[in-house]
Amino acid sequence: MSDLDAQLTDAGLQPSGGGKVLLLACGALAHEILALRAANGWDHLDLQCLPAIYHNHPERITPAISAAVAAHKDSYQRIFVVYADCGTGGLLQAACAEMGVEMISGPHCYSFFMGNEAFAAADDMTAFYLTDFLARQFDAFVWRPLGLDRHPQLLDTYFGNYTSLIYLAQTDDAALTEKARQIAARMGLTFIHRRTGYGDLTSALAQA
Repeated sequence: MSDLDAQLTDAGLQPSGGGKVLLLACGALAHEILALRAANGWDHLDLQCLPAIYHNHPERITPAISAAVAAHKDSYQRIFVVYADCGTGGLLQAACAEMGVEMISGPHCYSFFMGNEAFAAADDMTAFYLTDFLARQFDAFVWRPLGLDRHPQLLDTYFGNYTSLIYLAQTDDAALTEKARQIAARMGLTFIHRRTGYGDLTSALAQA
């Protein structure tokens, strides 16, 4: 395995190399993409994921996507980037346009799971969002990286302006919903549960 493939591998996912379309995606979306591919018989879609932890380091996303496109562009008829802007400040979109590859629209996955139009119209400025992935991985991707396991007094510094936690659920999972509810309680936020399903991700992959 090359150094690039080792960097891009997440959760044991590797492209087969024989498909016509390669999805370059955030590792936080792997479960949802695989579920949609299986449910719709999209066997022509190959999936390769960047590490989900890049969301804590958005400056790494655009260079990694650019390297992946360069490495795989000759093996696929089309490459589709399953990242929204995700904190890159427009750099990812500019890079994709320059490379001639498409990407899913929206500022982040919360938006396209809810539906970009619905998210733009929502009045949730003081809400903290969870997806299925973040509900499962909250400690690893939020609590410990922010140092709250060691310095719980920082909670108000980070989240003092939030009033609610909105769990955007992709699936009906009672255990996961309870976990999200407990996270809201830990953060001192009002819990709101919204069953979004896969939102705009479904139509984006259908087009791919």
